[in-house]
Amino acid sequence: MFGSLRIFATDNTVHAVSSSFEHIVNTFFNVHSLIWLLVFLVIAIVLGRLVAAVLRRLVAAIGRQADKTDNLQTVNRMRRTETFIILSIAVIRTLLVLFALYFWWIFVHPGQQPTAIIGASALLAIILGGALSPALRDIAAGSVMMAEQWYAVGDYIQVEPFGEMQGVVERVTLRSTRIRGLNGEVIWVNNQNIAAVRITPKGIKTLAIELFVTDLDKGQALVDSTNRRLPNGELLVISPLNVMTSNQVGEALWHITAIAETAPGREWLIERYAIDVLKEIAADRDPGLLATEPVARFADGDAERRFARAIQNARKAPKKPRRSRKTNPPK
Repeated sequence: MFGSLRIFATDNTVHAVSSSFEHIVNTFFNVHSLIWLLVFLVIAIVLGRLVAAVLRRLVAAIGRQADKTDNLQTVNRMRRTETFIILSIAVIRTLLVLFALYFWWIFVHPGQQPTAIIGASALLAIILGGALSPALRDIAAGSVMMAEQWYAVGDYIQVEPFGEMQGVVERVTLRSTRIRGLNGEVIWVNNQNIAAVRITPKGIKTLAIELFVTDLDKGQALVDSTNRRLPNGELLVISPLNVMTSNQVGEALWHITAIAETAPGREWLIERYAIDVLKEIAADRDPGLLATEPVARFADGDAERRFARAIQNARKAPKKPRRSRKTNPPK
């Protein structure tokens, strides 16, 4: 008896599901409904393209204004504005499509029962969840990165775990990021594949050369002579070698630190070329001027101050616990 009841309940469930599915298919996939769905989607896509064209012109105007500004804070603020406007293009397009679906439903199925809407939504969610799961993962990752402001349009970044994928961010959406490499290549990367991002502060590389010379005046003149042979430009050596510190560290021995700035990807101009020029000029003028081989390193003022503070705090001696004073008990 109980077996018969279970079979009967199962048959009723299968019949109900089949009836609901057939009703949904007949409601959605008839010619009249599909034609109006296509019309509403075309209108949404056209409106999305018009809005995107207007917003991209606005982004271009903001970019030109940022290029004319000398204040770094203003430039960073404009870059963030560019990023949010570009992100809003994808959001507006998505909202237009959702509105199109809503108006299509209201126009084509004005008297449809709520159960049909719920069933259709469930079916659509299942289909989209399976077919669009990679895009949904991209959107989820992009939303987190944009909420935490990992990077903005105009930043020079290096994408991990792809060491060679680096360049200037040209476009950011919730689904993908477009990067322009120094060789002119355009790189598209899905946001879900971005594990980490290295950002170059101010879009430039700062390097230092450490020199140990036997004569301070000749050492400073050596740096000046080297600067005259370095190629200058926005995409080469942005700022020539500038002597930041010069300290005597021994008898007839001075330590000179010279700082230079280059465009990303042009670090070799300081790391190799500048050092070769230093050694060549020193060998011609005074073979004993360089006490050791010049060394190039990356330099960043903010990073060095933070490391110095961390080391200073780590070397502090812990406080010794105070000894409690013994009190004589009352007599």
